[in-house]
Amino acid sequence: MSAVVTQDDEVQELYRELILDHARSPRHFGKLERITHSAEGINPLCGDKLKLYLDVDEEETIRAAAFEGSGCAISVASASLMTDTVIGLNSSDAIDYFIAVTGHLAGTDSASRQATIDLGKLRALEGVREFPSRVKCATLAWHALRSALQHDSTPARTE
Repeated sequence: MSAVVTQDDEVQELYRELILDHARSPRHFGKLERITHSAEGINPLCGDKLKLYLDVDEEETIRAAAFEGSGCAISVASASLMTDTVIGLNSSDAIDYFIAVTGHLAGTDSASRQATIDLGKLRALEGVREFPSRVKCATLAWHALRSALQHDSTPARTE
């Protein structure tokens, strides 16, 4: 008897491949030349550490984003996907993404504007919901984003 492959299985496989691609070849890895906002992020449970750099213009548009650090594949992939997502957004929309992504991954989506944001390729991170300790890995970069945009000098934590 052969296994039946469903469209959901195919989508999940594509998501796994996207996560692996971003983990192996992270986008926007390194330090920016011009930095207007920055934050550190630490996940003590997994050992993930990152530093997020943003270049935000006078109109509060994120012109560039980059990160440095080390961590598990989920943490690095999430930071890579996050930087891809926020470049070109204004700070307010980036915060909306923070709320939408962290709420979605933690299972606390609300009926607010953030719940209506199309997560697109960020849905690749959904698999971590089955592993609560991995949710912290996936949300670390997002917590650092919020800290950077709020000029919070305290390292962002996922606990």
